This record gives sequence, C-alpha cells and structure tokens, in this order.
Amino acid sequence: MWWRVIIITLAFLLLGAHFVRFSQTEWAIIACVMPLLMFIRHNIINQLLKFTLLLSVIFIWAVTTFNFIDMRMTLSEPWLRLAMIMGGVMIFTLFAAFCTDGLNQRLRH
Repeated sequence: MWWRVIIITLAFLLLGAHFVRFSQTEWAIIACVMPLLMFIRHNIINQLLKFTLLLSVIFIWAVTTFNFIDMRMTLSEPWLRLAMIMGGVMIFTLFAAFCTDGLNQRLRH
C-alpha cells in the first residue's frame, strides 16, 4: 500500500516540476497538493486522482513530447533520447494512475 502512495506522489511532483519549469506556479501548487487528497479515503477521490493523472498524460506529457521532438527535428538535433525519456515519463504516470485502484484496500493478514 505504501508504495502506491509513493508512486502517485512522485507522479504529481513530476507534474508540478514540469509546471514550475514553465513558470506556471498556480498549476504547480495544485499538482503538488493533489497527493494530499489520498488522506481522504473515498472512491470518488481515487477516481479523481486517476482521471487527473490520465489527463496529464494526454494533455501535458504527450503534447510536450510532440512539441519538444518537433523543435529538435526542426533544429536538426538528436531527438530519440528525448522521446525515450518522455515515453518513460508517460508510462510512469500511467502506472501511477492505475495504482490508485488499490488505495482503499486494507492489508490482509
């Protein structure tokens, strides 16, 4: 259970770091506060966290990846390593989104 909390928190902090890089402080604060919602043990909160992470993969990480690769290709710079790193970030965020499913389960002895 604790590893799910760590993975979800890291995914949101990574998202917050992305927003800080582009001087979007309000969004960075929201992204960094979202993991605190895990203290509210309710299914709707888990679905909200999952939905937020899935939307961030589509509308933030995928768009950023496309823009960065396009910029690199325009400048005739290497872009494959960037694509692999951003792909890893998207896979990690997707994994974090699916880790929200087991947050409310009690540990069984």
